[in-house]
Amino acid sequence: MKNQVKIGIIGTGGIARAYARAYREIPEAAIVGLCDIVPGKADDYGEVQGFTNAKTFVDYREMLDKLDLDAVSVSTPNVSHSFITVDALQAGLHVLCEKPMSVTLEEAVDMAKAAKKAKKILSIGFQPRYDRNMQNIRKLVQSGVLGDIYYVETGGGRRRGIPGKSFIKKDEAGFGAIADIGCYSLDMALNALGYPKPLSVTAHSSDFFGRSPKYAGNWNPKEFEVEDFGTAFVRLEGGIVLYFKISWAMHLDSMGATFFLGKDGGLKCTPASTGNWGGAWDGSVGSITLYHDLEGHQTESPIPIQQGEQRNLFTDKVRDFVLNVQNNGAAPIPGEQIVRNQAVIDGILRSAQSGREVSIEIPEI
Repeated sequence: MKNQVKIGIIGTGGIARAYARAYREIPEAAIVGLCDIVPGKADDYGEVQGFTNAKTFVDYREMLDKLDLDAVSVSTPNVSHSFITVDALQAGLHVLCEKPMSVTLEEAVDMAKAAKKAKKILSIGFQPRYDRNMQNIRKLVQSGVLGDIYYVETGGGRRRGIPGKSFIKKDEAGFGAIADIGCYSLDMALNALGYPKPLSVTAHSSDFFGRSPKYAGNWNPKEFEVEDFGTAFVRLEGGIVLYFKISWAMHLDSMGATFFLGKDGGLKCTPASTGNWGGAWDGSVGSITLYHDLEGHQTESPIPIQQGEQRNLFTDKVRDFVLNVQNNGAAPIPGEQIVRNQAVIDGILRSAQSGREVSIEIPEI
């Protein structure tokens, strides 16, 4: 058996529990370091998650300096993704960074440049890509059966699904629903299209639910600092228009389907669930339908949903990263590609703030 991949986990908050479950199921991985800026938090996490032999730190730079690592998992608040990732890459380590990639486009570009210069893997945590139905959607779009695609609609919403805690603080999260769950919706559509370059965006955002005492859950409305709703009209290269909408809370059970319109056909995809925490593309696929003409007849062809064995997509994501590190492979979900996802989010936030259309210009990586 090849040597295990020695990994340090940076950030031991909520999402780090999912990473712990994944790493425990991957024999090729060895967790040797844990880091959290809150004193004692990494120690507690190690005890609870069974990483009792891992050394703990409060400063990730000390961990990078003192431990013999191959890679790190970055599961810290959004605002620190960029500088931690860049430092780890410059230290010669591979990086699996939790989504969203960063807060700004400039930060995402810095991350991708650092990975390219270091010749190390930088992979971003979009586990829905490992769902077989998501993969089938991409195959159908890429097959050409729809013809030239000119319009895409994507997004999702929770009837009540504001996460609270650090997610609502601008100095930790950087933004709200647009990036938290919106990045999944964007990746679903953009990945299926082959990640065309975004050109411009007109957007709007609001925070009516988060700031209202009427709907307050596990957060103080007076401390709510990000958006809970966003919508945008994005122009992509190739003459494609993308309409995006996302919501953490609303008076509706669903934002509807994601669909692709082409000159020869259309593809409609619905999420598997609706309601309080459903309806966003961080979940699974409910149905896929191909709309096309057959022998002069308007035809609807349901695409069978693949159920198969029970799989943990989060674990699939982490395992793919570990195996590619171990085998000198490529980044499973390349940071250089996800720069374009971040460029759209960055453009949406700039446009919503300014109240006008903004151009999207992505520097060379």
